[in-house]
Amino acid sequence: MYDKPQFEIPEPVRELAQRNVEQARSAYAQFMEMAQKVNENLAKSQGDMAASAMELQSRVAKYAEENIQESFSFASDLSRARDLKEYIEIQQRYAQKQMQAYAEQAKELGRLMSDAAKKAQPKG
Repeated sequence: MYDKPQFEIPEPVRELAQRNVEQARSAYAQFMEMAQKVNENLAKSQGDMAASAMELQSRVAKYAEENIQESFSFASDLSRARDLKEYIEIQQRYAQKQMQAYAEQAKELGRLMSDAAKKAQPKG
């Protein structure tokens, strides 16, 4: 019955619609490329963060073990002290040794945390 459509979309409107679709497709492709790069950087950052966190955790566990062993050694030494003078000397040696160890441990943990923060920064 109908040989010809009742309403025809003018050619300029169709061209405009096609350009809009192409622009939207291009914008979408750019968005997806950017999103992919963000995901890649995030994965790299998380990978670095996970490795850094594991290294930090390992170091903290090592220091805790060393400090516990030093405490046992200290307690053992104290138990063998023959007099108050020796008892105090053992305490002083232990305190000096542990303060030095704590300072070195804090310095190392600070360095590890700084390195982790640097690794977490986006690479550009």
